[in-house]
This record gives sequence, C-alpha cells and structure tokens, in this order.
Amino acid sequence: MLSSLSFWDIAIILVYFGIILWIAQWASKTKSDSGGAVDYFLAGKNSGWLVIGASLFASNIGSEIILGVSGAGARGNMPMANFEIIASLVLILLGWVFVPFYLRSGVYTMPEFLEKRYSKACRGYLSVISILAYVITKISLIIFAGALVFETVGVPFWTGAIVTVVATGFYTVLGGLKAVIYTDMVQAFILLLGTIAVTVFGLYALGGWDHMIAVITTAAAQEGNPPTAQFFNLWRPMSDTEYPWTGMLFGAPILGVWYWCTDQYIVQRTLSAKDINNARKGALFAGYLKLLPVFIFFIPGVIAYALLQEGAIEFSMDNADQALPAMINGFLPTGLKGLAIAGLLAALMSSLSSAFNSSSTLLTIDFYQKYRPNANQKDLVRFGRLATVVLVVVSLGWIPFMKALMGGGIFHYLQSIQAYISPPIAAVFLFGLFYKWINARGAIVALWVGFVIGVFRLIAEFLANEGTIVVGEGSFLGMFLGINFLHFALFLFLFCAMILMIVSKMTPAQPVERLELVTFKKRAERPVFKWSSDMTLTVVLVALVLLLWGVFSTWGIAG
Repeated sequence: MLSSLSFWDIAIILVYFGIILWIAQWASKTKSDSGGAVDYFLAGKNSGWLVIGASLFASNIGSEIILGVSGAGARGNMPMANFEIIASLVLILLGWVFVPFYLRSGVYTMPEFLEKRYSKACRGYLSVISILAYVITKISLIIFAGALVFETVGVPFWTGAIVTVVATGFYTVLGGLKAVIYTDMVQAFILLLGTIAVTVFGLYALGGWDHMIAVITTAAAQEGNPPTAQFFNLWRPMSDTEYPWTGMLFGAPILGVWYWCTDQYIVQRTLSAKDINNARKGALFAGYLKLLPVFIFFIPGVIAYALLQEGAIEFSMDNADQALPAMINGFLPTGLKGLAIAGLLAALMSSLSSAFNSSSTLLTIDFYQKYRPNANQKDLVRFGRLATVVLVVVSLGWIPFMKALMGGGIFHYLQSIQAYISPPIAAVFLFGLFYKWINARGAIVALWVGFVIGVFRLIAEFLANEGTIVVGEGSFLGMFLGINFLHFALFLFLFCAMILMIVSKMTPAQPVERLELVTFKKRAERPVFKWSSDMTLTVVLVALVLLLWGVFSTWGIAG
C-alpha cells in the first residue's frame, strides 16, 4: 500500500498528524473570558492578524485548488491562475469595506448579517443555499481531490479518504474554530514548505528554467501541444470560449466578492478577530499569500508537463490534475516526498475543517438557535459538535458518488458552479452596504430570480453535456448556454442589481434607524481619513498584482 514511501516519508507524515492533533487539543482547552458559543464558533473573538491571514489562505487552498491550478499549468491554461491573483484585490475589499460592518454588528454568521440588513427571509435563503453549496461543491470536491493525491502515492482510495475525513472531523469537533484557525496556521506553513520544495527540486531536476522553456518549445512543434506563450499568458482574447480577458477582469471579481467577502466559509475567520485592525491586516496578509500560487502551484504544473515530455514522470494529459502528485511520487527524494505529501494533506484538512466548522456554525446559529431561542451556551456548543459529526458522516456518504461523477478539470468545475450561484448574493451584499434605500423586498426578489436563472443554466448545461437534451445551434437556449460562464456571472450580477434597485424603488423603504450599523454613513458623518500602515500595505499589494499581470502577458515573458 505504501510501497512508494520510505520510512522517513511515513515518519514525517505521522509527525504532521501528531502536531495537528496536539494543537487541536491545546485549542480545545484554552478558554476566553466570553466562553461558550463565542469560544467554539468565533475562537473567543481574540485572534490576531497572523493567524487570521494564514487561516484565510489555508482554508481557501484546498487540494482541489492545488491540483486544479497545477493541472492548468500542465495544460497551458494560465488564465486559471488569475482567479488566485484577483483574490488578492478582493481581499482588500474584505478588509476595508466589509469587515468593519461585520464586526460592528456583532454577527456570528453571514445570514445573520443579511437579517440585520434586510429580513428573516433573506437570512433563511442564504443559510440554506450556503449549506447545500458546502456539501455539493466544497466538501465533496475537497474529498475527491484528496483521493486523487492518495491514489497517486499508492494509498487506496477509501483508506486515505476515511483517515483524513475522520481525523479532520475529530479535531474540528474537539476545538471548534480556535482549533481550526491555529491548525490552519501550521498547515499553511507546511503547505508552503512542501509546494516550494516541489517547485525548486522539480526545476533543478529539469535542468533549470531555460531548459524547461526549450523542452516546451520543442514540444510545441508537435501537433496537439500548446504553444510556449500559452503557458505564460494570463490574458486571452474576448472571443476565447474558456477564459476571455473581459470575463476574467469583470466576471471573476464577482465570484471573488461572494467567496471572499460574503461566504461564511471564509469570513468566519475575520469574525474571530480581536478588533477591526487585526481583521483588516489579516485580510491583507492573506492577499499577499494569494500571490504565491502562481509560483508554487501553476509553475510546478508547467514543470510537470516538461518532465512528461522528457519521459521523467508519467501521468495522463486527459487528467492533468494528477500532474503535481505524479511529480511528488515520481522523483522527489526521501524526506521531501513526505514533506510534500504532508503539504497536500495540510491543504486537504484545513479546507475540510473550515467547511465542517462553518457549516456547523450555520446549522447551530441560523437553525437550532432560531427554533430554540432559550438554548444556553452549552446547548449551542453541543449541537455544533453534533452537527459536525453528522457532516462527517454525510461527507463519507458522498465519496462514492464523487468518485463516479468527477474527472479532470476540477478547478474549472468549481469556478463554473460558483458563477451560477454567486452573482445575486454578491449584488445584495455589495449594494446593500452603500444604499440605505435598497430594501428587503428588493433583496429577496433579486436573490430568488438570480437563483432560478443560475440553476436553470446549471441544469440545462448538464443535460446538454450528457446528451439528454438536444440544443439547436441558433436557438435561444443555444445562445443562452453559449455565453461564457464568466460573462454569464457578470450579466447575472448586473441583472440582479437592476431588479434589486427597481423593486426597492417601487416598495416602501426600511426604517433608517435599523440600518445604522449595516450601511455606510453619509460622507459628512465619516471620520477624517488618515494615512496608515494598512494603506501602505494595500498600495504595495495592488502594485504587485499589476506587476504580475504585466509580467505574465504579451508585454512580458509571453511576448
């Protein structure tokens, strides 16, 4: 079963598991002055910027991201890496625009914030959609991607999946959000070490950057292989069917606003901050970390493609998501292989623990507490733990379905699903902060209309791909399904925003006094702006994003 791993590799992996479980046990024993539910669901509201930023990064970087982005590198699909870079800019929005409202309003969950801003109906909508999305996309995709890692290194599918799901569920149940964010911090460090080791050693084994370019250029002369420039260009023409520059620049940020600024899975880390300053710095720190995937996930995929051309490793280009595990299993030396696998396990477990914890928080605060308003702190924590156990069982039940249904391109699958459910939620959150006259009636109509359109597109696309329905080339349905998923996200966002505004203008406004903590104040009432270290960090981060956009374009190394 573990024939490809040496004693030292297995020892490193076991030490990793030991450290994570020890941290979880420590976190479960430390209590804040608040105690109870605040401890379990918001880590005592005492987290500093370092753990928040590392947890944001580790929670986001699951195995599906690593395998998906490295697979994109092997296929020459560099625009996929733009989702990681754009996240840096969206994290600036989280820190400067959204976080102050979330912390001032004292909410535990994003649906709870929607109730404060709009109504109970909006809260119920987001609670149900979020939990379904976690089970269908996040949890199942994370487990499936982890299974790819295990199968590549010789561990049977079920053995690897059950061990990680049960171990992750155990420490999430044990320590709640505090265990999650502190283990995330360690896992982020291990993840970076492991993937940097793969990148450096892979490039060394290949003979350096110049030799890699030479191999790719030689391979490009053969029919069916991508041209060299395609591996290093973030931007494609507007007519591109997969990643047009217009969709990437205007559609992808909408997915980002939903994911990074309004999704419980991510935002819960900032809710645990001791104050707004730490929450903002944590978001900015995560923004800097999000610039790294281009170099430690995507470039290793390119290296794997070059090694494949030279016959140094084996994997199928039909399932290029296996590129990185194939590199790890194929030629990393003893010790480094264990470290790299520990890094992939860290990515898997940190994302999974975040999904478990955020889902249990939603189930406890938005459902259990709602129907049992007199429940004490111990009852809330007990139900939160029980909810996590149930999610672990449900996740294990999903595994055979995911194994049967999923194939290559898992990152593309994840992004396209998000493009269909995120626009109405992003519109309702974003415009609701800026305009007091936008009301609950407008919000709930926009949410449901956007949901119906998005789900219709998702189902129709699935049925067309399966051949269940035949779509005429010039038909309305054909044109509807022909819209690129990023352009679709942009159009749906604008359409939902229009409905949000029109319905709000046609119906009575909400009482202004209810909106003081959840909307921007008038310009004259805002505090005087002062330059700060956070502003400097923000400007530098924006400059680095622009630099990356220039380097990986026709004006840079792809020219």
